[in-house]
Amino acid sequence: MILTLLALLSAGPAQPPHRFVFLGADRFAHYADMASLQPEGSGGRIRVFQVVEPDFRAAGDAYWGGWSWWRFDCGAGGKVDRLDFAAVREGGAEGPATPDDAPAYAAVEGGDAFEMLVAACNPDDYDTDAVTLEEAVTHGRAQLAIN
Repeated sequence: MILTLLALLSAGPAQPPHRFVFLGADRFAHYADMASLQPEGSGGRIRVFQVVEPDFRAAGDAYWGGWSWWRFDCGAGGKVDRLDFAAVREGGAEGPATPDDAPAYAAVEGGDAFEMLVAACNPDDYDTDAVTLEEAVTHGRAQLAIN
């Protein structure tokens, strides 16, 4: 018991499962999950969640949205590459992931990929908008209602 307590204390404070940062809303509301950020060289990888409108259904199932892993480069050219997509059903069931084989491209200012790139390259400049998937869905649907 003492060893378990010491292990818990040395692990530090518990981190929330997610750190969602709102990137913008158009057809979907987009959120970078800063907790997933994996720096690599001049860029890295990050997971982005897109929220769909309430009552979005496909093949009879209700969906919250979907996840995508992105690779990004903060250096010259600001390249981004969407690596996959995994739909998320209402309630949080995820997957399976489908690879996205499109080539990397330069993120263009005004687009959701550009907003993701800026956030991923400057994570400390952003406040957290949600720490759970459910909170991101609620926040995102409120943003979609405004647009």
